[in-house]
Parts: sequence; C-alpha cells; structure tokens
Amino acid sequence: MSHYTKCPLCSSSAIEEKLTAKDYTVSQKDFSIWHCNNCTARFTQDAPEQREIGEYYQSENYISHSDTKKGLINRLYHSVRNKTLSAKKKLINKETRTDKGEILDIGCGTGAFLNAMEKAGWSITGLEPDAAVRRKAEALYNITAEPSENLFHLPAKRYNAITLWHVLEHVHDLHKYLKQIEILLAAEGKLFIAVPNYTSHDAAVYKQYWAAYDVPRHLYHFSPESIQQILTTYNLQLTSIKPMWYDSFYVSMLSEKYKNGKGNLLKAFLNGFISNLKAMGNKERCSSVIYIISRK
Repeated sequence: MSHYTKCPLCSSSAIEEKLTAKDYTVSQKDFSIWHCNNCTARFTQDAPEQREIGEYYQSENYISHSDTKKGLINRLYHSVRNKTLSAKKKLINKETRTDKGEILDIGCGTGAFLNAMEKAGWSITGLEPDAAVRRKAEALYNITAEPSENLFHLPAKRYNAITLWHVLEHVHDLHKYLKQIEILLAAEGKLFIAVPNYTSHDAAVYKQYWAAYDVPRHLYHFSPESIQQILTTYNLQLTSIKPMWYDSFYVSMLSEKYKNGKGNLLKAFLNGFISNLKAMGNKERCSSVIYIISRK
C-alpha cells in the first residue's frame, strides 16, 4: 500500500489527516483521506498498489465498468447519459474548432463516449485497464480499446482532443501520465479533465459519506486550486472551466444511500439542487468540474 509522507501531487510535507471514508461499493473497508495545506489536494492514504487495486472494481454496482441498469440510481444515470454525451461532443467540437479530428479517451470504460464521437465523425482511440471491460466495449459498440500501458507507445503530438472523464483520480502514476499526455497532445489540441470537486456544497453536506470520495478507487481528491497548481509542472495551462450539473444529483443520491443505508430521493435532489445553486455564481464550486487545458 502507498503510505505518503509528502503530498503525491506537489511533494509538500504540509499534510494532515482530514477524515475517514468507507468503501461502500466493494470491500466495506475504511480508508483515511489526507489533506495538503500547500496545493489543497487530498489523497487516499494507504491505498492499494496498482497491482492490487483491480479487486476493488469488481462489483456490478460500479457502473462505468458494468454498465448496469439495476436499481433506481443506475436507471436515472442511464436516462441522462445521452444528454451528457451530446454535451461533451458539442464541447469538444467547440473547444478544438473541428468536428472530425483525432480523439484519445483515457479510461474509456465500456465505450459509450467513444461510440458517440465515432458516429460524429471523429477518429477514435480508447485506453482501458480492465480486460473484461475492453471486451464489453467490443461487444456493445464494436470498439477495440487498448490496454492503458499503450499510452506510452502512441504517436506524439497527434491528438486534437484527449479526454479523461472521471479518470485522473484513479491513476497511480499521475505525474507520468500527465507528462505523456503533454507529449501526445497536438499543438492546438485540448485536454479535457473531469473530476469530482471536494470543495462543492454537496461534499460539505455529506462529509465522510460523500460518494465522490469513492475510496480506495479514487486515489486523489482534487480542488480547482490543486488542478491549477499541478499544471504548472508541465507545459500546460488551464483555459476554462465547465460545470457538470447532473453530477451533484447523482452523487447526492449515492451519498444519501451511504449515509442512512436506504437513501432519500427527495433530500438528495434538494441537496443536489442547492449545491448547483451555490455554484451558479462560482463554477469552481460545482460537484464535478471539467477543466479545459491547452499547451502554453
């Protein structure tokens, strides 16, 4: 397991234990979350190593891998997915100023997003660490995803768009990945990173029950400040931030279930709505945020 004496993002020693969260999805184990007083990132202390983490994804409830529609929360997730896929496609076309470029999706899961982009005319490449999930992408969408280690064998400066939809928080070799992404991004290309935001209102409401902590699968817990600081290490710069409004509702529904064992749909929607309302004036406080990044 990875026990840090310095922040894994900025290497500061100004770190302290902040809270303990439970893995409600698979193991039911408790994990400690630490906070860096320098870059404001948080991280899961003593998380499983890369060779051990696979067992923590083996659950039908883990929707990005199983694509399950069982249960109310997962059915609601699927009901809005087409809208979010369309919004992502429009965002990428707008930011890259092309609608037929080359896109690399890191952590492509079962392939729904890449399928939408391919249908829209993009040339697609997908990376996914789980072999079973790659087979599901093949079966569902005829997408041949590659193992994640192939990231380091792709051609430099090729991709008009590189996307990580709720993936960066899972990556053990975070700095190694970001350095390679910088190499792969075309000169005028854009990098899209979507991650949960622990500075959101719903995170403050649910505290240790906040579902987007998702320990131990989420190794890091980002704030907007920490994302901006880590980019300074590379030849990358933040160009804009976009909110992910649906995430506050989805996360709040799961959080309610974790908190009381059975959920409270009305309370979850109220907390999600209030979280979005508070983020209206400051998108950096949305439950999940898309960071749009370019070369310097």
